[in-house]
Amino acid sequence: MAGKATFFESSLSFPSSRNTQGVQSASAGTSRFVPLSKAQHELDGSAQALDQISRCFNKLRSLRPSDSATLKTELNLLFDQLISENYNSGNHDNIQPEVVCEMLMHASCLVPLSQEHLIIKLSQLIHQLLNQLQVIVDEHTLDVLVSYCTHALRTCSSWTHPEVLLALSSLVYGNGSRCHRHLPELLGLSGILVNYGDPSQPDIEIRRSAVHCLANLCLSVAGQPYLEEPYKGVCYGILLRTLQSPKPPDVEDIVFCTLLQSALKGMQYFCNGGKWKAVPNQDLGTLLAVLKRFMFYGLPGISVEMPQVLYPAPLPQYETIPAAKPEPSQDSTAQKKTNKKRKSRGKGKKAGAEGKNDGEEGEGDHISGHHKTGGAGVVQSAWSLGSQSASVTSPSGVTPQLYPSWKKGSSDSEFSDPEGGMQSKLRLYQARVRQSALQCFLAVVKCVEKRILYGYWSSFVPDAPGIGGPPPLTLLTIALKDPSPKVRAGSLQVLSALLEGSRQFLSTAEDTSAPRQAFTPFSATLAASVRELHRCLLLALVAESSCQTLTQVLKCLAHLVSNVPYNRLRPGLLSPLWKQIRPYVRHRDVNVRVSSLTLFGALVSTQAPLPEIQLLLQQPGSTSALSTPGISTPQELSHNWRLPARRDGEASSPGGVEGGPEVPCWLLQLCVSLVTQPREEPYSDSDAGGSSGASLEPSPIRLEALQVLAHLMKGYFSLAQTSLLELGQLSARCLKEQDPSVQLHGTKLLEELGTGIIQQYRSDANTPPQSAKCVPVVEFWSDVLGAPLISALQNEQHPTLQTSACDTLSSILPQAFSQLPVSVFDLLTSLLISKECYKYLEYILLLFSCIFNIYNDVMFVADTANAILTALDDRSPNVRAKAAWSLGNLTDTLISVGLEFQEEFSDMLLLNMLRSATKASGDKDRVKSNAVRALGNLLHFLQPVHLGKPVFEQPLQEAMRALIDTVRGDATMKVRWNACYALGNAFRNHSLPLGSAVWSKEAYSALSYVVTSCKNFKVRIKSAAALSVPSTRDRYGDAQQFAEVWRALAQALEHSEEMEDFLEYRYCASLRSQLCHALLHLLSLCQPDDLPVLRSSLSDQSRPVLQGFLVSYLSNKGVTLAAGVDGAAGEEAGDHALPEDGLMALNETLTRLKGQLEEAVAAQPGLLPFVDICDITNPGKYAL
Repeated sequence: MAGKATFFESSLSFPSSRNTQGVQSASAGTSRFVPLSKAQHELDGSAQALDQISRCFNKLRSLRPSDSATLKTELNLLFDQLISENYNSGNHDNIQPEVVCEMLMHASCLVPLSQEHLIIKLSQLIHQLLNQLQVIVDEHTLDVLVSYCTHALRTCSSWTHPEVLLALSSLVYGNGSRCHRHLPELLGLSGILVNYGDPSQPDIEIRRSAVHCLANLCLSVAGQPYLEEPYKGVCYGILLRTLQSPKPPDVEDIVFCTLLQSALKGMQYFCNGGKWKAVPNQDLGTLLAVLKRFMFYGLPGISVEMPQVLYPAPLPQYETIPAAKPEPSQDSTAQKKTNKKRKSRGKGKKAGAEGKNDGEEGEGDHISGHHKTGGAGVVQSAWSLGSQSASVTSPSGVTPQLYPSWKKGSSDSEFSDPEGGMQSKLRLYQARVRQSALQCFLAVVKCVEKRILYGYWSSFVPDAPGIGGPPPLTLLTIALKDPSPKVRAGSLQVLSALLEGSRQFLSTAEDTSAPRQAFTPFSATLAASVRELHRCLLLALVAESSCQTLTQVLKCLAHLVSNVPYNRLRPGLLSPLWKQIRPYVRHRDVNVRVSSLTLFGALVSTQAPLPEIQLLLQQPGSTSALSTPGISTPQELSHNWRLPARRDGEASSPGGVEGGPEVPCWLLQLCVSLVTQPREEPYSDSDAGGSSGASLEPSPIRLEALQVLAHLMKGYFSLAQTSLLELGQLSARCLKEQDPSVQLHGTKLLEELGTGIIQQYRSDANTPPQSAKCVPVVEFWSDVLGAPLISALQNEQHPTLQTSACDTLSSILPQAFSQLPVSVFDLLTSLLISKECYKYLEYILLLFSCIFNIYNDVMFVADTANAILTALDDRSPNVRAKAAWSLGNLTDTLISVGLEFQEEFSDMLLLNMLRSATKASGDKDRVKSNAVRALGNLLHFLQPVHLGKPVFEQPLQEAMRALIDTVRGDATMKVRWNACYALGNAFRNHSLPLGSAVWSKEAYSALSYVVTSCKNFKVRIKSAAALSVPSTRDRYGDAQQFAEVWRALAQALEHSEEMEDFLEYRYCASLRSQLCHALLHLLSLCQPDDLPVLRSSLSDQSRPVLQGFLVSYLSNKGVTLAAGVDGAAGEEAGDHALPEDGLMALNETLTRLKGQLEEAVAAQPGLLPFVDICDITNPGKYAL
């Protein structure tokens, strides 16, 4: 393999004259030896390495191809000298990839295919240079060297093929798509890699190198295209067959482990190559079954017989665990005695010795030692907590083979020293296979849609401890039982990826109702799975001692807490978790402390406010973590080295009553102390370089503590009211720091505080006196609105900080803002209107205008509008989106002002606003949604004096055209909803020539199209509401146009129960109510001349349906729009209840129409259905 080369004598090196003189001088004893500094050594070493590479390259370049023995000798010497170099050292960082590519290409021209020994050395050189220097060759070099390797594989003897394949794997690394010219030869029907990588290949070394080459072909570097089909599928087939094939009897276990590791790595690269596509030869269940098998490969104490395919099903699939053969009780007793003796003898020495061999193995043995001493009892009882799964024995009296042999204390005295070393090495390689399987599974989780993957949930996540038998083999089995900390961490990473974004899937879990006897619903099964996840992860938290794995446990718990619907589950899941994680805030490792704070943030933010969390927050914090009942862990004596009694004491009040208002929230006080108080003891190595100051906590901990405070304010603000001024001082202190991240989190905390104050003020609006409650709020904002926040608003180097500071201002309580000093308001107003800040702060101006009723000041509103219009032309889509939102809010106020203000408002500014909103309606969807809303408001605001001016004619037509195109377009439903709302808003302007203008027909046609064909019922509701806005018959246009609107509404009502998405069902009743209102509105405006045209909508099939809906609607007199529909759906109905005077007008109209129709029936029998409609829909029949 690479690196196995002959090293030359020192006489063959190239020492410099300076070093030679130094040796002579030292030997003569004429001067004292002065050692070189580290930088000088590195500089000299780098120079010597570059000089040697340059000499070798020049020597290679001077050689010419020939058959002479001299050339062969020189090539042997040059290759040996280049292979002997260690390119992993920092002395070769300055070697350019172009030099390496040119040297390898020239070397391939010098080595003929007949010289197989030189081919071996050239292959080793290619592999070593490209791997150690991390060089990805260019396309020309790739083409030349791949051709050379393929010719060598076709021509040379088989004993050279493993090395040539290894060189080929280095060449194609990340270059799969660029090898398109060679792919037929490599992956074709009789391709080289297809033959060599097939499980039928007898030579395991060739097979292993070919599989490694296939894996590198599947890898794609960022910016490069993926391997194209059908070659990608060929690679998948070979890799899958490799994983499915058994180990040949004559192959060593370690060699087979390396083959499996290469195949799993290749499958991981394959899954990273894009989203999973369901094709005939790529079955997800087959791949998952293979991965699950290798997740437990070589795990001590477990022999797994997995099914060939996993099927998506809500019920678990049970694996077969063969029972071990019974052992004599005497041997067991003797073994236990031997283990007891070995436990007291040299355990640390053994762990340290193995740690020198390999870091992972040493770490794993260290964990086993920890479990044996402090955590074994905890982990063993893990499976019996709530069940007897761990203590269940088979009928033959043998315990199940789930408990690992490394915890049973098998003695190494059974092997000789070489055998013990081989066993340790084999365990290491088996752990690497399990780790590779988990990494591949993680790639599968990322490339497969979650809704598909959740069908296999029960195969990897337990739903019960396993009563009456061994527990199921899941990811949590690995997290609790695997001896390697890296493998345990890998299983937790996969579980975190599964839990991330699982809120919709887990939302069906429920166990609050009484249990069913006949069957177990899926909601109860899922709830049991959630409870088992909590139980097992809590056991993993208690038993784990590896800092890296412990961090993954806490992160996994945070993902779980963020997605579980605790309001649908029986309480009690969070209290044990809450108590167990408290000591980890004082852990010696900074990453563990950050992850524990992240978990606290998830606990206080999930479905807040939860009663269980509220009770936990109100508990006094006077007791330290070591003395609090129920939170002791096996690692606690080592974890709580920081002695948190002093800080916890600050978060408590002596003799405080639990839940009393005088007791401050202990979590709040803890986070404040982590942000502000200096650290007291030295930290672990992982804390180095992470502190924002010499005496404060590391920066990640301070930032996470600020995030926890923000979550706490958002969900449980009532618990923080007593500390309002303290939190304001904390935010001001953060804004004064130099670190922009701390400043940003300080503004986020301020924003949540302001939002909490507003919500609390609104909830207490009915409890006088309100003026007294504003006093602390005014004091709070007076302290904050000083130099720190102003500096953040003016910080142009950090636009995100500017935006966050702007959001903070938007959360000021209006009642408190009006009591602030005038100087503060003037300062902020002048700052926000300035050209330097308009990009991020323009929409705040509208807030000020709303707070102070400043819309009576035309000049101020004009300045606001100009700032918004400037921001609408910004290059940043975020800025344009906020500007469009601001323009929509500003125009909302324009349509509610008085006549005097309308007359004073500038015509030119109004025209610019109309044009800018029309232009913004063609922007991205998040800009467009508010731009069309602003257009509707502006069209509603236009006065006859504006419409009479020619300059407004074209902008008016362009604005209506923009709204019509948006309604008909393929934008998001939110955008189309706003466009329908905007058209309805424009129809309310009686000055617009609705009915006679050219755009009227197109507007009605667009709304009619949406009300009948849009799959989103909320958009249909809003379009029906817009069609019912015109108050007079002439605004609907001619009889043909009126009939088109009637037919669209009637058709929509007739098919209102037909839907593509069942989620739209909750809006079905609201849609029918709105359609009935619109039809009755049209009927109230109907004239006798319109009736002949409407005749086609009342066929024998549709008339009973329409009559049924209308009768049902009128029976409630239009007061209740949607019985049994939630508040959100009721709001979508469009508040178009038919008032009593409207019923009377409709009654008179229908009576008039009925009389005229009876006279005309003789002449036109087709009008007879209208007589029935007028009679049935007469609201007088349903009067109370």
